[in-house]
Amino acid sequence: MTWVLIILIAVLVLGVMIFVLKLPRTGWEITGAALLFGISGYALQGHPGQAGAPQAPVENAKLADQTLIKQRQQMGSAFGQGQSWLILADALTRQGQNGAAADVLRSAIAKSPQDADLWVALGNALVGHTDGVITPAAQYAFRRAAAIAPDHPGPPFFMGMALVQAGRLAEARTLWAELLIRSPADAPYRADLQERLSRLDSIIAEQAQMQGAMQGAPGGPSPGAKPAQQ
Repeated sequence: MTWVLIILIAVLVLGVMIFVLKLPRTGWEITGAALLFGISGYALQGHPGQAGAPQAPVENAKLADQTLIKQRQQMGSAFGQGQSWLILADALTRQGQNGAAADVLRSAIAKSPQDADLWVALGNALVGHTDGVITPAAQYAFRRAAAIAPDHPGPPFFMGMALVQAGRLAEARTLWAELLIRSPADAPYRADLQERLSRLDSIIAEQAQMQGAMQGAPGGPSPGAKPAQQ
């Protein structure tokens, strides 16, 4: 009876995604395969007959940052209509499948090229897929979102996040400072943005102090020193 129930639930989930969330036909196979993969894993490792015992969740460093997904959801939804696509992409992102999420979002953008939320989500998925490397495709996605919806807070915020990961702190600070200036006082993301900007300022200040200490150390380069002529 347990397996019948599991199969019925899987069929129900697939039906909801197809008929309620309007999952495109191109996504039927990958979604069905994901459900079958989950059932297969349960068949190999599951023990439905054993009593349940609550355990602390295991943190997986490869999984997506749940806070960033929540941030994108707070910053989006008012700039596009692709919510069903975003739900599927977020589900894949939470499993660390950023490449699959990017493929889903590309399909969504092909149908709704003026949806800024989809472009922001694509930029995030591409950055996640490359472990924080800002590729030209990711930059294009953020810039396209900003061009479609200049008031959208997502492009500068998440582009800044990617720049921080790449070590380009000054560029990230410029984007975040400009975003903070134009953000409404009651924006749900404003407090988080202020905190991130404050931490970034502290890091930049610490780096400047370290650089100054190195320049002032014996044998270190002096501020006015010129390179030797070859």
